[in-house]
Amino acid sequence: MTLSVSSFRARLLGLATLCLSAVMPAQAEPFVFTAIPDQDERHLTERFGKIADYLSEKLGVEVQYIPVKSYPAAISAFRNDQVQLAWFGGLTGVQARALVPGSEAIAQGVEDTAFVSYIIAHHSTGLSKSDHLPAELAGKRFTFGDKGSTSGRLMPEFFLRQHFGQAPEQLFSRVGFSGDHNRTISLVQSGAFEVGAVNYAVWEAEKAKGNIDESKVGVIWATPSYPDYQWSIRGDVNARFGAGFKEKVQQTLLEMTDPDLLAAFPRSGFVNATNDDYAPIRDTAVAIGIMDPAP
Repeated sequence: MTLSVSSFRARLLGLATLCLSAVMPAQAEPFVFTAIPDQDERHLTERFGKIADYLSEKLGVEVQYIPVKSYPAAISAFRNDQVQLAWFGGLTGVQARALVPGSEAIAQGVEDTAFVSYIIAHHSTGLSKSDHLPAELAGKRFTFGDKGSTSGRLMPEFFLRQHFGQAPEQLFSRVGFSGDHNRTISLVQSGAFEVGAVNYAVWEAEKAKGNIDESKVGVIWATPSYPDYQWSIRGDVNARFGAGFKEKVQQTLLEMTDPDLLAAFPRSGFVNATNDDYAPIRDTAVAIGIMDPAP
């Protein structure tokens, strides 16, 4: 059989491609993670860019961090497989895992086993620190954080409802949602809102940096403790990245001891977590109407 010049060239190209594929390994897909945007984007980029480098070195695969603009966007990215791992709050983790069968909470911060929220108030209210929620909160302008925040909305709202027997819209003269903890602090410190709910770890970190003027704003109450932030991973990672990959990711997180890396959260370290640890969060979300009861 006589080959045309074009056919001969095509066969040569095919042979060359086969030879190259035999000696060059296929490019593995990157392992991608995100985090709820509980602080402004600059903070998030600083926090998680170096975490991606750490994970990449320890896991032996390319690891990418992608920012998201909102709490629902973090859940959607996890659901749609745009990310395989996420640093969620308690509520967002429960919501995301409910949408992705087989997904698991694999690690939480040491502090997340007993997390608290602070209620903060502008000095003009005359409110001071107390072991009890003051009756004088009624009628004030109050801001939560993001609507999907565990520490900035879910748990503070639960305890406010429990104590006063009223929904926030009935209790306060105005209810807002700042979007993140830094902005909650700024809004209360400026007096735009008289009172607000904030993640205690963000408050303490911002205070340590000198970013809070305590002559204008202060903590008046701390909630009882509850489980909060955690790393959640999709259930299909072993099939995609190799047997035992999920366990390797978990171990890598638990072995994170570099103070500079841990300060990015900020946490003193990570411990094991399971989905069952977050049953109280789901129960609370159902109780105040944020989530539907499990079918």
